[in-house]
Amino acid sequence: MSTFWIILTGALVASTCGIVGCFLVLRKMAMIGDAISHAVLPGIVIAFLISGSRDSLFMMLGAAAIGLITVFLIQLFHQSGVQSDAAIGVVFTALFAVGVVLISIFTKSIDLDLDCVLYGEIAYVPWNTLHIGGIDIGPKAVWGVGLALLLTIIMISLFYKQFKICSFDPAMAAAVGIPVMLFHYLLMGLVSISTVASFESVGAILVVGMLVIPPATAYLLTEKLSRMIIYSIVMGCCCSVLGYYVAHLLDASIAGSMICIAGCFFILALFFSPTHGVIVRKWKQKQLIREDIIQTRV
Repeated sequence: MSTFWIILTGALVASTCGIVGCFLVLRKMAMIGDAISHAVLPGIVIAFLISGSRDSLFMMLGAAAIGLITVFLIQLFHQSGVQSDAAIGVVFTALFAVGVVLISIFTKSIDLDLDCVLYGEIAYVPWNTLHIGGIDIGPKAVWGVGLALLLTIIMISLFYKQFKICSFDPAMAAAVGIPVMLFHYLLMGLVSISTVASFESVGAILVVGMLVIPPATAYLLTEKLSRMIIYSIVMGCCCSVLGYYVAHLLDASIAGSMICIAGCFFILALFFSPTHGVIVRKWKQKQLIREDIIQTRV
């Protein structure tokens, strides 16, 4: 049964991150998930200091709040003339450093297991269960990530056209009356929620990897956004299944194995994609050269 819960959790994370990740790849903001996963550290510490509890709910609320602040600061710096990659780097390193300072000042004598809170292990998911009325209803991670996935699907379905236009052509979106900044912050809010809901249980490497690699692979395989989202979800779920069994076979990290499989899919797409594949493009170029030579001789 533990195998089922681990694979299901990985698939839910892959689906949630795959949907929002497609829009991040199109906007060239793929690494914002990594920024959020580090920048939320002060939120976790502040939530612990206020509540006096190491309960995951309080810490995740603090993390979610700081995640939204992170997104706001990155956008503010970018609008002020700072390049987007530099803005991401400045914000997440500064906030992460603030979190480290807060820990060193206020939690010296407290057993605050940040390795578990910030870089969770997916193998422990089946044993961290949720109880309601004394009844075990399954792992907390499944419910948390499942709710994040449901929210993401609802928001993207309701405003798919707006998100799509804003991602491909913000100027056109503004010209037709779409509030571009509103949908930008709405998307970044979904990214923050998805990231925070996932990384405590499954680990930062799996969240960041699923935000970037399956969407980037799907981008190489299709020119249509709807197909890109579907391909990203399917590949992420396949990575979860194959990665688990590879990890079991090699006695290795489960999250690491899932991302390694995703990396293999990306390399295959990079070389053999029908439209963007390196080998396919070179083969087409050779075919064109041969046709030109034949026509010249004729």
